[in-house]
Amino acid sequence: MKKGIIIGVILIFILLLLSFSACGKTSDNKEKQSGRAAGNALSRDGYKLDRVVILSRHNIRSPLSDKGSVLDTMTPNEWFSWSSDPSDLSLRGGTLETEMGQYFRKWLESEGLFPEDYRPDPEEVRIYSNSKQRTIATAGFFKAGLLPVSNSAVEYHSDFDTMDPVFNPQLTFVSESYREDTDKEIQELFGDTIKGLDDNYKLLSEVIDVQESEDWKTGKFTGFRTDDTVISLEENAEPSMTGSLKTACSISDALVLQYYEADDSAAAFGKKLTDQDWEKIAEIKDVYGDVLFTAPDIAVNVAHPLLKEIESELDTAGRRFTFLCGHDSNIASVLASLKAEEYDLPGAIEKRTPIGSKLVFCRWSDDFGKSFISVDIVYQRVDQLRNLAILDLKNPPEAVSIRLEGLSLNGDGLYDEDEFRQRLREAIDAYYDLEEKYSLVEAA
Repeated sequence: MKKGIIIGVILIFILLLLSFSACGKTSDNKEKQSGRAAGNALSRDGYKLDRVVILSRHNIRSPLSDKGSVLDTMTPNEWFSWSSDPSDLSLRGGTLETEMGQYFRKWLESEGLFPEDYRPDPEEVRIYSNSKQRTIATAGFFKAGLLPVSNSAVEYHSDFDTMDPVFNPQLTFVSESYREDTDKEIQELFGDTIKGLDDNYKLLSEVIDVQESEDWKTGKFTGFRTDDTVISLEENAEPSMTGSLKTACSISDALVLQYYEADDSAAAFGKKLTDQDWEKIAEIKDVYGDVLFTAPDIAVNVAHPLLKEIESELDTAGRRFTFLCGHDSNIASVLASLKAEEYDLPGAIEKRTPIGSKLVFCRWSDDFGKSFISVDIVYQRVDQLRNLAILDLKNPPEAVSIRLEGLSLNGDGLYDEDEFRQRLREAIDAYYDLEEKYSLVEAA
């Protein structure tokens, strides 16, 4: 009897120990998962990181226009005094990009892809930029944070302050039938969206006090319209447009950039705007970019050189890390070419390709040697941009996984590499299919 009681007590004691141990492991796992979610949003537990290819938008720049432009003549208000010339990277933009580079350095070290104080051999890391000041400077600041003790250089190929063909979102094939079909495609996809911008235009007009402007008083401008957008598609040129959307985009762009740099009152010329108001203003420039660069037959045309560059970087022997620095049009057209589904970007007012955002392709391998690809957009939230927040694994930028139409993600948010590579190759080949299709139409 006593022996049975003793055995029972021992069993209870063992069960209690196992229970406490399990609780401890559960707590540890929760902490680990929490740490991964908070600090390593790009990471995939149980996989080894083999390679990273990033397509980045430049960071904060000054507006593209200066004195005498619509920014001057369509508002009586004084714009923010920028720290850089028109279209150039601002001082804040350089600081923010260095922080992004530092974050990626700490993350890559935590994944074991980079050792500490990494000084890569030339073939291991490539930093390649478009030849505009804002992209070269962005790449330089990113490199300073990523490789602070390396003498790796920023690579650019064209004359300074010109467009490198790899990053230039130009149409390299256009025919009359292509132009007609693509214009119909744009109207079908975005015609209603453009017509729905009335409230956005009204808010924009109120913020800039347009009725007190020189253009309003002289009758040069009588109000934004939703029915005057005309698209132009010419060979060896970027898609372009005339009309209210183009004019509104210039002002929207300048206001958004001003919001990142100035305090609340100055950013909106003394008006009190909500986060939703800022999203409405930013939506104008987002629609402008979508209209010009994301219709399927335009996207595969303008993104073709970059798609080939991304594929080449994924194939280059000995490469660990690639940073390609371009523009929002580059990211938008690449995503459209890959058939990305709609996505939401928490904490951003630019809902498509926020300033300084990065499209990140990572190759991972599991314990059995099988390879996978993750596709994420990484960006700094508005509060991080405005407060110059230090980025690290405890305070990371946001990372949002991109879903590609028709491709399945596994339980860890990864694409089978072969399936992803097939999609990438299809996007590249779509350009040649387009050429063949419309050459035959024109010849008929």
